[in-house]
Amino acid sequence: MASTYTGLGTQLMTTGEKAGTWGTLTNTNWNISEQISGGYISQALSTTGATTLAVNDGTTGAALANRVIEFTAALAGNVTVTIPLDVEQLYVIKNSCTNSYSVEFKYVSGSGSSVTWASGDTGTKIVYATANDATNPDIVDATSAFVTATSTTTLSNKTLTAPKFADGGFIADANGAEALVFGAASTAVNELKITNAATGAGPNLSSISTSGTDSNIDINITPAGTGDVVLAGDTVKVGDAAAAATLTSNGAGTLTVTTGGTTDLILNTNGGTNAGDITFTDGANGDIDFTCNGTGNLVFNDAAYNPATTLTDAATITWDAQAKPITAVTLTANRILAAPTNGQAGQFISLLIIQDAGGTNTLTWNAVFEFPSETAPTLTSTGDLADLFVFRYHNSKWLQVGSTLALTVA
Repeated sequence: MASTYTGLGTQLMTTGEKAGTWGTLTNTNWNISEQISGGYISQALSTTGATTLAVNDGTTGAALANRVIEFTAALAGNVTVTIPLDVEQLYVIKNSCTNSYSVEFKYVSGSGSSVTWASGDTGTKIVYATANDATNPDIVDATSAFVTATSTTTLSNKTLTAPKFADGGFIADANGAEALVFGAASTAVNELKITNAATGAGPNLSSISTSGTDSNIDINITPAGTGDVVLAGDTVKVGDAAAAATLTSNGAGTLTVTTGGTTDLILNTNGGTNAGDITFTDGANGDIDFTCNGTGNLVFNDAAYNPATTLTDAATITWDAQAKPITAVTLTANRILAAPTNGQAGQFISLLIIQDAGGTNTLTWNAVFEFPSETAPTLTSTGDLADLFVFRYHNSKWLQVGSTLALTVA
């Protein structure tokens, strides 16, 4: 009986034949086996139409008797690559063809499945020629079962101990868009750690130093351009456990700051060591309220004052009590003082009335000003001297609290 051959060309000799040549033939079989298990070949394809790959029985060199095949050609159209029906092999095939045409890898006949590189796809695929049917065998794409340098693979239940991202590398979302981008520092020792949590506790984002010596490490959040850092939660806690202070939003724009335990709320400018202002600014026509808890008092350890302002001298002098509670005006002629606007119940205001160098100027007070015995005082008439008046707002009247006349202010 004559020798037979496997689908990939290995010679199967029968008993009693090939006398004196078994050594040579066996060596050839071993060489074919090495090609099948790990050989590489570059296979030029026809630029159009079909390329038929055959098996060389009993000799080495057949493209199909290699594990790794690289297709090459400057394609001028879509092409197919066919193989015999009895070939069973797991191939690693790289499509290095140029120009944007598809390459289909299939059995020479039948209706079994095939594997196709789409137009422009120069990737590597792991392809299994199954020879699972004598007439309609399948060729299947097994790439998804393996992770390659260019494959798109979904990993499930895999442990990544130290995945490495290039500077600017990213984790993408389901649509392939960048979701998390990684930047690199040349001598980095500090990093972020994300820790999950059991029921009743929140996950944790912390800064750590695994290879450095830093023990106090900031977490920096930097928005792009004029973007904001937005905290979507209604409550933000600052600090540890029961001593944490909370910032709470009511969802309508009101923010409440609450300190934990017996701690204080302290606002410092420049660490309390340099000049700097703490500014409270209300919205349009909004109040800023200070309310002490229980029997607590509002204590100012240093001077608290309203900045001095001036009123514009005119035939009728106007006064915004909210904007200028402490103010002054220099009279250059006889004037009328209009009713102050924007007064609040219980508010105190003061007015310093200064005579110009010529003096003798008079002031007619609006009826909302209330003086003792309902008699307005007579202003000092001496040039460059001033009179100081203090009023309290009550029931739509400005009640005189006190006055000091004939003051030298120059």
